[in-house]
Amino acid sequence: MRYAFLIFAVSMLCAGTTEARQDSVRLADLDVTIWSQRAEAKQPVIIFSHGFHGCATQSRFLMEAFAADGYLVLAPNHRDATCNGGKDSWLSRAEVPLRDPVKWDETTYRDRGDDIRRLVGTIGTDNRFRPRVDLSRVALAGHSLGGYTVLGLAGAWPSWKLPGVKAVLAFSPYSQPFVEQGTLVGLSAPVMFQGGTLDFGTTPALQKTSGAYDQSPEPKYFVEFDKAGHFAWADAGITAHEEIVAYSLAFMNHYVKGEPTPSLTKKIPGVALMRYASEFGKN
Repeated sequence: MRYAFLIFAVSMLCAGTTEARQDSVRLADLDVTIWSQRAEAKQPVIIFSHGFHGCATQSRFLMEAFAADGYLVLAPNHRDATCNGGKDSWLSRAEVPLRDPVKWDETTYRDRGDDIRRLVGTIGTDNRFRPRVDLSRVALAGHSLGGYTVLGLAGAWPSWKLPGVKAVLAFSPYSQPFVEQGTLVGLSAPVMFQGGTLDFGTTPALQKTSGAYDQSPEPKYFVEFDKAGHFAWADAGITAHEEIVAYSLAFMNHYVKGEPTPSLTKKIPGVALMRYASEFGKN
């Protein structure tokens, strides 16, 4: 089992053989960090939404892995960013208290959804990116409040819905508003939720009976990493980075690139719980 895991993890981590380049641009009236590598063909696109008081570069390890595997990755600084040039303060409070998810609605952090909608529209017309991007293969990824953002864009908030999204990765997402209001049934793209056994604030809302995973339509996945806390998906975290990269690439490569990835349903060492309901069956 351990040997099989090493083959799986190494193959995912080494899928891209060219080092990814990082650039910073002003795009769609946003400060955007871009990871990419040179490619002759148009590239699939991943838009990353950072966590509350995080920033575009908070999860560089994962963005570099996506780019090395052939994706054009764009991450904007949202209004609440505090690093990478972000102007907000760690002392500023959320628009609506996180402890009161029933008070959240489609107006809550709508600016974040608008940022990504505007960014996707701009790369299709900007001459720096229009020749490079394949807008028929756009996926979203987000951490914490960024997970809330991308779930909303995938249909959990109907008025936010961004057409054409191929897949959604929700890393320790703040899903409680959707769970409370039962709106995850509106998701229109395959979703993978990722959580951790030490992520006490958000993971329980994903895995509990009638939680985010149960309420979401198929195809859907939930991976819980052992000993992973809320910041495991950021560079500041020290747990499960290789496993996070492996599952994230397997998911994106299958649903965005159309690659066969039977490893997507394997429960490997370092994973406490693996659930799925998709074309691969149910577990």
